[in-house]
Amino acid sequence: MAQNPAELPVIHPVILCGGSGTRLWPASRKAAPKPFIPLIGPRTLFEQSLDRVAGDARFGEPIVVAGAAHADLIAQQAKGAYRLVIEPEARNTAPAIALAAALLPEDAIMLVCPSDHHIADQNAFRDAALAAARLAQAGHLVAFGIQPDRPETGYGYLRRGAAIDGGFVIDSFVEKPDAARAQAYCDCGEYSWNGGIFVFRAGQLLAELAQYRPAMAAAVREAVANGRSEGSRYYPEPSSFADIAGESIDYAVMENTRSAAMVPVEMGWSDIGNWAALHDALADEADSAGNVVRGSADLSDCRDVLVTSDGPRVSAVGLDGVCIVVRDGEVLVTTRDGAQAVGKLPGASGQ
Repeated sequence: MAQNPAELPVIHPVILCGGSGTRLWPASRKAAPKPFIPLIGPRTLFEQSLDRVAGDARFGEPIVVAGAAHADLIAQQAKGAYRLVIEPEARNTAPAIALAAALLPEDAIMLVCPSDHHIADQNAFRDAALAAARLAQAGHLVAFGIQPDRPETGYGYLRRGAAIDGGFVIDSFVEKPDAARAQAYCDCGEYSWNGGIFVFRAGQLLAELAQYRPAMAAAVREAVANGRSEGSRYYPEPSSFADIAGESIDYAVMENTRSAAMVPVEMGWSDIGNWAALHDALADEADSAGNVVRGSADLSDCRDVLVTSDGPRVSAVGLDGVCIVVRDGEVLVTTRDGAQAVGKLPGASGQ
């Protein structure tokens, strides 16, 4: 994956701050959702997203796309220069990315990153971004393909096609599989996780969006054309944006384009999508039985248990594969398999 960075234009990071992180309730709340709370180390996932592109001249000033409710949190945590685009409404990733693209020059290379993922290896991340930028210069819309290390049923997959310089053509996007198919994907070696990280030229992204979702593209153009700036914040015109049907960038563009490509990468990635995923991401802190404890806890004859408490002592005996969370007076107990459903609980949905 050797690169000559001098030949590449500056890469523009676009950090998406959508989503409520309800599966990480009770730690993640509407007022301070998942990106803005420290889950791995002292810095929040949003701060880590900015750290990955900071202090490197190959990456330009980040564009952060978020709702108005979290603008102050972003201002508190983003210490360097950045531009904040305030979404008038939450409409999923395709309109959010298009807003950023419309504010950039057509030839600008965008590096689109969720704000709530963990990446352990920053160097591998940056190398993949450079490889993807080269493919984007050549006319591809590029996804990061995360090397799977287990048969995960909670992620979408990318099936790689023909090899191209620095990556692969994407043969197909695959929905979340059942356990048997996930195992088959890992065994055959042709599949990668779709990590939701993308690189493309701003003008090409908007052109493809106009081809496949013309109403969305027109609404975004109008919202940006009639928007206003206040210092580092940009406010798209809300009435144009309100009629947009929300859709992910995968469905709106990536699964339709004939120019989809991927760069394979192993960078210690996790979407920290639920408490079980956080337990996995904290494996370095586990004891010999796979237990991870943050806060006060006494565990006896327990295996693969996560405990995090902001005060009260947790005592557990004979548990296997359980997550226990005590935060702000709320108590959550779930199996690892049940962690995906935490967001459906009344406490999480009504927070």
